Amino acid sequence: MTRVQANLVLLLAAAIWGGGFVAQSTAMHAIGPFWFIGLRFAVAAIVVLPFVWLEARKAAAPVTRKNAMSFTLVGIALFGGAATQQVGLQTTTVTNSSFITGLYVVFVPMIAVVFLRRPPHWVIWPAALMALTGIYLLSGGSFSHLTVGDLLTVVCAIFWAIQITLAGSAVAETGRPLAISAVQFAVTAAAGLAAAIVTEPISLEAISDAIWEILYVGIFSSGLAFALQVIGQRYTTSSQAAIFLSSEALFGASLAALILGETVSPLGYVGCALMFAAMLTVELVPEMARRRAISD
Repeated sequence: MTRVQANLVLLLAAAIWGGGFVAQSTAMHAIGPFWFIGLRFAVAAIVVLPFVWLEARKAAAPVTRKNAMSFTLVGIALFGGAATQQVGLQTTTVTNSSFITGLYVVFVPMIAVVFLRRPPHWVIWPAALMALTGIYLLSGGSFSHLTVGDLLTVVCAIFWAIQITLAGSAVAETGRPLAISAVQFAVTAAAGLAAAIVTEPISLEAISDAIWEILYVGIFSSGLAFALQVIGQRYTTSSQAAIFLSSEALFGASLAALILGETVSPLGYVGCALMFAAMLTVELVPEMARRRAISD
């Protein structure tokens, strides 16, 4: 695969994830957020199982009990992110959700300080300020105008950052990304269904009305897009991969405008641009510095 083809594959993955925000929003016209989470991740777990079997056949060592515990922790973090994002979509727009969720790339270096005792690159601080300013402008120039959904989505981005950090450590330790995916999907599905049984009504009619959204997010956003990401990143640079994958927020906002008729104020567009710039800055500046150091 050429680099151009790999970047197009990553762009397709980002587009699929962007469409997932729209599907997550429209599904809640028929079904509660926790039922949606439980069912979508159950589908995702089933979809990835054959690939887990193939991975296990080639693995150098079996998964230990300690590995299984670390995989479960990844799943708990994933559930935290999925739950706050899905509940947040009840009171925020798809546009806001897609851009605020994307701020996980800014939070990852901060989370690494806590979990890995790894000092962040200096660029994280101006990027965090850019992101905070972007949220401020997206809210219309007043934090008091932020909805509960916006604030939950900020929490979601923090959970995503924790999940990425824990998953990265688990992959480095075991070399089993697909096994980790299956376990985290299963844990999130079980937690979502348990919460749904306690807090939300359900009927076969509700599931039927939301079935296409459940299948789209379960099969394509969780299954296909993950595979495309893994494939694409093998044949391109990490900096280019960051650019194309970060376009998930742009696709989410564009599809929300096209399909749902969402609009953003001019000030909000400036805020989105600042948040997107913060995402790219965190990914690209350290990579450029690393390359410069190698060339020197």
